[in-house]
Amino acid sequence: MNEIEDILAVVQGYFDALYFGSVEGFRKAFHPQAQLFSSEGGNTAALGMDAYMERVAGRAAPASRNDPRHDEVVAVTLTSPSTAHVRVRDALLPNRFVDDLLLVKYADGWKIVCKAWAYDPLAGV
Repeated sequence: MNEIEDILAVVQGYFDALYFGSVEGFRKAFHPQAQLFSSEGGNTAALGMDAYMERVAGRAAPASRNDPRHDEVVAVTLTSPSTAHVRVRDALLPNRFVDDLLLVKYADGWKIVCKAWAYDPLAGV
């Protein structure tokens, strides 16, 4: 596989973990020290992986409600041989999101090291 395919495989794992509410899936896609950020609706969040996994474990998975999937890769930028940026759209209904994912390539492959999320301004279009 080339680098973009490897990166997209990690992103697909991220989408699957989001849809199925899989803590194990998120732990495979993310670096253990990853950080996650948002300031949507005036509610700021700066989370480490353990705090994010508590959120995941404590909410209903979209799959459990038979929600439709809204997985879309908007852009992939391979910024260097070991760093990449991926912008995606996804959903935890009723909310649709734009997530910016930063990935770093380690000896064991690509890992998401940072996620920033915002509401998707195109969701109502």
